[in-house]
Amino acid sequence: MKSHDVINVAVAETSMIVRSGLISVLRHLPDLNIQTLEISSTEGLHLCIESHRPDILIVNPMFDGWFNVEELKQQYNVHEMKFISLICTVVDSNVLKGYDESINLFDNIETLSAKISLMMNVEEDDGDTDSLSQREKEILGCVVKGMTNKEIAEKLYISVHTVITHRRNITRKLQVHSAAGLTIYAIVNKLVDISEVKMKL
Repeated sequence: MKSHDVINVAVAETSMIVRSGLISVLRHLPDLNIQTLEISSTEGLHLCIESHRPDILIVNPMFDGWFNVEELKQQYNVHEMKFISLICTVVDSNVLKGYDESINLFDNIETLSAKISLMMNVEEDDGDTDSLSQREKEILGCVVKGMTNKEIAEKLYISVHTVITHRRNITRKLQVHSAAGLTIYAIVNKLVDISEVKMKL
């Protein structure tokens, strides 16, 4: 799937505040083209599955009492659909069987974007493989300054996992795998000043 392709995401949550807030965040995810559907009842969920078949269903495991992923997959034969549990409260891990991924109320926008991108195998368009997002440029600048993944995560208020995902995407887009090559790219493209580069002797 290319980054400009539409990803249809349905959000099933009875709390209007949580549901609307998550939908607002999904619509503003960088580098992803997401169309959303709001679901507030069991009837709405069944109607959505029957008529829209979203690519991803984000659902509170306690939706309308209790939500059975495996039962829904069997009933509607939607084995290709991805299911993300929306964790709003403490949940028994057995309840999460059958889900492809989990998100919670404390996940930041980069974590949510990374999870959806990985789940949907989102690839950059061929014409854009050498262009880095603003966040990737920030991370590359930190890398060539000698910062660790943990230091970068703390500076940019993102998780270490998200930093690692961005670093992987940077090397894939640039097709540069050495520290020296990344440093040269950062200097030539004015992402850092040569005086800021931490040299390793």
